[in-house]
This record gives sequence, C-alpha cells and structure tokens, in this order.
Amino acid sequence: MVEKSTDLVSLLEQSLGGKPTEKLDEIGNVIKVGDGISKVYGLTNAVFGELINFEGGNQGIALDLDEDYVSVVLLNPELPVAERETATRTGDVFRIPVGDKLLGRIINATGKPLDALGKIEYDELRPIENTAPGIMMRTPVHQSLETGITAIDGLIPIGKGQRELLIGNRSTGKTAIAIDTILHQKGKNVICIYVSIGQKQSTTAKMVSLLEQHEALKYTIIVNATAKDSAINHYFAPYAGCTIGEYFMNKGKDVLIIYDDLSKHAIAYRELSLLLRRPPGREAYPGDIFYIHSRLLERSAKLSVEHGGGSLTAIPIIQTQGDDISAYIPTNLISITDGQIFLDTNLFNTGIRPAVNVGLSVSRVGGKAQTKAIKKMSGMLKLDLAQYEELLAFAQFGSELDKSSQKALDRGRRAIEILKQPLRETYSFVHQAIFLLLLKENFLDQLNLEDVKPFAVQFASYVEETTPDLYNKILKSLDITDDQVDEIRKTATKFIVLFKKET
Repeated sequence: MVEKSTDLVSLLEQSLGGKPTEKLDEIGNVIKVGDGISKVYGLTNAVFGELINFEGGNQGIALDLDEDYVSVVLLNPELPVAERETATRTGDVFRIPVGDKLLGRIINATGKPLDALGKIEYDELRPIENTAPGIMMRTPVHQSLETGITAIDGLIPIGKGQRELLIGNRSTGKTAIAIDTILHQKGKNVICIYVSIGQKQSTTAKMVSLLEQHEALKYTIIVNATAKDSAINHYFAPYAGCTIGEYFMNKGKDVLIIYDDLSKHAIAYRELSLLLRRPPGREAYPGDIFYIHSRLLERSAKLSVEHGGGSLTAIPIIQTQGDDISAYIPTNLISITDGQIFLDTNLFNTGIRPAVNVGLSVSRVGGKAQTKAIKKMSGMLKLDLAQYEELLAFAQFGSELDKSSQKALDRGRRAIEILKQPLRETYSFVHQAIFLLLLKENFLDQLNLEDVKPFAVQFASYVEETTPDLYNKILKSLDITDDQVDEIRKTATKFIVLFKKET
C-alpha cells in the first residue's frame, strides 16, 4: 500500500508541476498551409532548424517560432499537406549524406540522387549547419590552388583555404572560369564540389557532359538546385555542398567548392523570409542576409597539421547589374571574402578573355598563395598593366606620346596578349612562368602582336619536350633559379629565330 501511495504522490507532483506531457509537446496540428509554408500549432518545445515530420509523408524545417505556432518550410512542395494534419517533432536537425561514394554523383539539396545511378551510398549523415573552424584549428593560407588561368594565377592568386569572389555581369565568363578551374584540378588530388543554384536543367546537363568528356566527374560532386525547385532547396544547396566539403577537409584532403551563384541564393532567402512574414530591410532583404553568407563562407579554411592539414577553398559567384559592384549583396560578399576577381563587360566585348579587370580585382592573401616561380616572374606585371591603362586614355585623345610612353603602351599590349586564354585551355604554373619570363626578358617585343601568344605557347611546349629535366625541376621545387632562367633565356634566343623563319 505504501508503494502505491508513493507512486500516486509522484504522479500528482508531475501533474501539478505544469510540465507538458511528453506526448503533447512532440505532436502538433497544421492550422494553415500556403506557399510552401505550414503553420503548426502545439509544438511548444520545437527548436529553430528542427526537422518536422508530417502525417502525409512530407517533411519540413522549423524556421520561425511564434508565440502560438511554429512556421515550417516544406521540403517537398509536391507532397500535399492538409489542414488539421498531424505534425511530429524529430528532435534532430536536417542532415545530408556524406562519404567517398558521392564522388561522380549528382544530388539535389536534400541529398537525393538526380543522375539515375541508383541510391546514394554514404558513410554518415551530417547536419548542413555547422560551426566554422576556430582560429586555433586554422593555419595561414600558404599553398597555391592553381586555376590554370594565367591572368588569375599571375595577378590574383588563389590559395588553398581562401575565399575568392568571382563577380561580374551576366555572360562575362564567370561559370566558364569556374569550370576551367575544375578541369585543371585533374591529377592534382583536389576534390571539387559544384553547387548549382537556380540554373536551368539544360545548363547543368551541358556542364555535366563537359566534365564527363574531360574525365573530371571522377573527382567532382554536383549539388543541383534547379530553377524549378522551391526556395528552400535553393537556400539549402550551398550549405549541403559545404557539409560534404567539410567531410573531405576533415579527412585531410584539399577541396574546392564553387557556389554558382549566391545572388540567386540571396533571392531565395528573401522569398522565404517574406513568406514567413519577417520584417523586410534594404531592397526587401531580411536583416540577417549578411549572416547567412558569412556563416557559409567562414566554414572555408586551411586546417593546421594537428587537425589533418585539409583545406576547403570557396569560390562564390555573384552576378552584378551594369557593372555595379557597390550594390547591396555584392558589397556584403566583398566584405566577407578574401578578395574578388572582377570580370568586365567592356573587356569581354573587346575580345580580352578571360575579361579580368586587374584594377578592380584583388587577392588579400597575395603572394603567399603563389608559387615562387610565378611570384618572381610576375613582379612588375600589375604595374605594367596599370601604366598601359593610364597611357591608353591619353592615346585615345590623339595626344603625341614620347618614346618611353610608346614603349610602355606596346609592352602593355603584349602583356594583355599573354594573359588572353582560349576557353577550356589551361596551363601549368611552369608554362605560365615561362610566358611571363618571355615578357619580362623582352623577347615578345621582337614579334608582331598576333604572334605573341602562339610563340609563347609553342616555346613553353618546346622547353617541356626538349629539356624535361629543367621543366620537372621547376615543377617539383615550385621555384625557378637564376641558372634556370639563363638556360631558358638561351633556348628562347635560338627558338625565336626558328619561329620567325616559319612565320
């Protein structure tokens, strides 16, 4: 009898304690549905970002916690959710599959396969939101991530663990640079993740076909949120891609992730926020628009040796209108990233491709992310191009220029010719160092302007074939010595005679 009374007392205490019973605070009812948002009453203990299961098979994420109800964004708008339907808490956040088997696969923002190659095999499920590595876990960026594009590697270098913004108007070659960079990573032990946000399915299909042709899909994962997908999928896609990248980074591997593009990501988040009735701010974007991008890009890092030494390099892409880099979202991203590569419409239209505007582009890591060979050869290149731009303005007015100015103008033209690069054609850093050496040592001054690039490419290939020991020494040491420069200079003196005879 005593035991029974004790049980009754404990039950009475629980009921008078005002604590909600376990069953009731785990279950709620849908009171309103519309525009992919479901309002659920009764989930009193739900937390922000929690995964919610619906009776009809749909799932959603709790993104707004009001006093009387929880606003849940539906992950699959095609599955109907009716009013008075039961919704239950999972006690967990939304997770994405990660693992080595994801290489070569195309998935959507929720981790479902899009490539008809069967189920996704994974090692574990990880939450798409994660805390960025702390300062003690990181090491300064010091290794070069080659893009194979001379204008970028020579002037605005990208290092492993860096965040370099790719910014420009529509159709200026932003995605082309990103894809060429992925293709150049072949054989360099770098895993690539391409996050497509709001692109047409045909555009993504062409890119996948291109990667397959160049055997680049083997080391690439594509996270694809197509234009017809819901705003929540557009919003989740970059975080999902970043989580997959972090998995490989924590295993000590080098990862390159491309977000194409974060303009559409910001628009998707604005749409979600307005549907959730959050107060709009500048240009109708919510107040935390800066935070959603900063918490994504801060996860990129170069980890210290004690933490595996892996790296996650981010290249976010932003589309501007009318070359306006002072707009709201572009300025946000410029302040978060470690530099930007600005692609100019005027340069693109005049045939200078890649259309990198050297004056407005910057790398805040700088020479630390360059190989020593390129650093030695590209020392005065930025100054030469700046002088060229300044003198070109005078020359356009028909002003008579002195000999030294004419020489600087001519040198600038040759520098631009060296930096021009055809689509899908990338060069190793040794090739690039040889190109810049030819410019530095004035070999290109002896040639017609249209012969500059063909000569440089042919000469670099000639050095690789005829003196493989020299080429491989530079490749292994990442540096170029004075003796090696003399040897290349002597070879160039002979080769230029042969080249002139042929032309």
